Amino acid sequence: MTLVNQRSGKCAFCTFRSLIWLNPSFLRPNGRSFHQSSPVARLARKGRKKYPENLYELGYGPPRDTQGRARTEFRKFEANIIAEAQGLKKKFLIGTKVRSSIKDEDLAGWGLSSREELAAKLREFEKEAAAAGRRATELGEIDRSSNPLFCKFKDAYIARDAKGLADEIKHSFTNFTLSGKFSKEELANHQRLADFRYPIEWFPATRAMQRTFHLHVGPTNSGKTYHALQKLEAANSGIYAGPLRLLAHEVYTRLNAKGKPCSLITGEERRIPDCGKDLMKSCTVEMVPLNTKVDIAVIDEIQMIGDEERGWAWTQAVLGVQAKEVHLCGEVRTTDLIKKLCAMMGDKLVIHNYDRLGKLQVMNNCLSTKNNERDGPSEKGGGPVSKLEKGDAIILFSRMKIHAMKNKIEAQHKGKRCAIVYGSLPPETRALQAALFNDPDNDYDFLVASNAIGMGLNLSIKRVILESIKRFDGTDLITLPLSEIKQIAGRAGRYKTARDAIEAGPIDVTDGIPAKPTEPPVGLVTTFYKEDHKILSNAMSKEAAQMTSAGIFPPADVIERFAERFPKSTPFSYIILRLHEIGSISSQFHLCKLKEHVDIADIIQDFSLSIRNRLVFLAAPVSVRDSGGVEVLRAFARCVANNTGGHVLDISELDIEVLDEDPDTFTSQQQREIYVRKVEGLHKKITLYLWLSYRFTGVFHSQALAFHIKRLVEEKIDICLAKAEWQEKARMSAMRRNIKLLKALDPSMASEDEILGDAVSNDTPSQEDVSEDVENSSKSETLLEGAFEDVESSSGAKENRGSI
Repeated sequence: MTLVNQRSGKCAFCTFRSLIWLNPSFLRPNGRSFHQSSPVARLARKGRKKYPENLYELGYGPPRDTQGRARTEFRKFEANIIAEAQGLKKKFLIGTKVRSSIKDEDLAGWGLSSREELAAKLREFEKEAAAAGRRATELGEIDRSSNPLFCKFKDAYIARDAKGLADEIKHSFTNFTLSGKFSKEELANHQRLADFRYPIEWFPATRAMQRTFHLHVGPTNSGKTYHALQKLEAANSGIYAGPLRLLAHEVYTRLNAKGKPCSLITGEERRIPDCGKDLMKSCTVEMVPLNTKVDIAVIDEIQMIGDEERGWAWTQAVLGVQAKEVHLCGEVRTTDLIKKLCAMMGDKLVIHNYDRLGKLQVMNNCLSTKNNERDGPSEKGGGPVSKLEKGDAIILFSRMKIHAMKNKIEAQHKGKRCAIVYGSLPPETRALQAALFNDPDNDYDFLVASNAIGMGLNLSIKRVILESIKRFDGTDLITLPLSEIKQIAGRAGRYKTARDAIEAGPIDVTDGIPAKPTEPPVGLVTTFYKEDHKILSNAMSKEAAQMTSAGIFPPADVIERFAERFPKSTPFSYIILRLHEIGSISSQFHLCKLKEHVDIADIIQDFSLSIRNRLVFLAAPVSVRDSGGVEVLRAFARCVANNTGGHVLDISELDIEVLDEDPDTFTSQQQREIYVRKVEGLHKKITLYLWLSYRFTGVFHSQALAFHIKRLVEEKIDICLAKAEWQEKARMSAMRRNIKLLKALDPSMASEDEILGDAVSNDTPSQEDVSEDVENSSKSETLLEGAFEDVESSSGAKENRGSI
């Protein structure tokens, strides 16, 4: 393979960063491009100053030839590899501020007997990694057959940038030390355990049943979920499985109100009817009780079966739920895949197609005259924000941008309020904000939200307006997938009046069916800027491609048996990575990604935990990126390892003292936003405590108090969001009092209006303050857990993980 991709005009380094590391004769369509300019833009133009051909040889600038540029970039990447390998050596031998060096008793986990042997192996690995980089730089060996180690580094860097490279180097070193420690027979046993080609065989009791599947497909606001729930309400026993706790809670309330005793089963909450009979169960999809036989099961948002992180939960429910009739609700693009799965299982399939109840159309124009946000000076008259109307929902993909947009809207539209919805808010707070927006008789005319509104919330939106068609996915700035664009856009023009929405409540499980017949409204969708409007128009005119594979995850008992074949102190992160690496699957399935599981495994590696307990923690709704998330996780792991100290008031890392702060005393919007972020973090920590309290009841025994703290946290967040405008007025009144006192002391100071004007401008977040802060959605549960409970699910993927 050459170092230059002739068709793209890019050097090989840029080519591999855009996932086009293939032979020159074949280019991947839709490959991501990390170049900031097109090949044409890099050609010489008239009037451009020319430099001597030998300028690079004199030590100035990059080489002019593409081969030379490629080697220059490869040398940089080679230096990164060596630096990470040296950093690993320091971490293992000396330790860091966060983690101590490897202990002598843990050396067996790497197949080593002494620290001297560890140091020798680290030096050997460093040489091996450097050699792989040199072969890529000097010989152009960049494919998997000729340079497999470099390919692993390259793939990790593409997927997760520098963090991915560091993790892969650690994984490769563990593999380097253990690779010669297993016999051929042991390696063959590893491979047999990693055979995931036939997941339908994981549920023998279900395979003994003859089930009928009803696939309800159609766009958003077509009534497909309504018809499935009608079947559930008419049944003697049944299960509802949804992607969000909000939806599960709404179905639970609805069934109980209609005289059908129903239990609620989510990762952090269990509610059983007082009568003790719970023939109906409403669950998040990860918590579906696979051991319970029922008449009807409804599995909502079935298109999530193809999700790269949570898809395994939908696959598990489809393959394993013991129901005579299974109703699947979702998008048309799932049809071919469900047909294949039903054929594999030998189950009957009936397909019901639905059309949208109201029209949805893209507006002819965007709200701004600019091509993009960076194009030219600010617009006169307030720009696109001044053109907003009552019932508009503005979609952004950063929590800081959401708060900044809320402030900007309320500043330009005096006397009007703006509701906000994003994934980090507690589900109860999101429902309250939705109810405020839906009420036509208050002053909440606008909604600023993330893609968290894509499912679950019942919103009377007239126009959906995308501030940008791109979002940061944690590594790269990506254009929204076609299916996500349609999901968000479909929230406009719901088939109900605003009053219908209030009567129905803030949670949408009926998929748009109105309380009473109304004229179908027209939903409108547009963007702020012209560039995004072109992409939106193009996306809305196309149909999403049919899905080809369903997500699966290794069962907990398989991971446990696989881990038992390694030395006891082997890093658990290596074990799960190794299982994924050698796993074999069929074309109808794909292995869901290990995202935070590897980080969680490393964080709790130091504690004396059984394999089962480690798997439970890997299933927990943890966000290690959040402030204090790592410390709280380690505190909880310590409690389980010591089998004591789990009272909620004894865990100092929870930082419950934040509830003692009074948000009314804050004098700036920035202080309020920081406080809201702290309280949101506390809500996640308490949610994690409640989740663990159902798995380690003897350790985390103050569940009732934790529920009380959770309610207090939600009240604090609601107060902060509701009092934002009042606090701003209070702040300005306090400033006026201070100015009067100061003027009495110094008559020469500036006028009151000038000082107040400066204060307002300084309190408004600038564009530089708005970071690409991608939010995790509110989490319910993750995976791997169900083998340990009567509720047979791999419990726990983060709730709506792809949302903000």
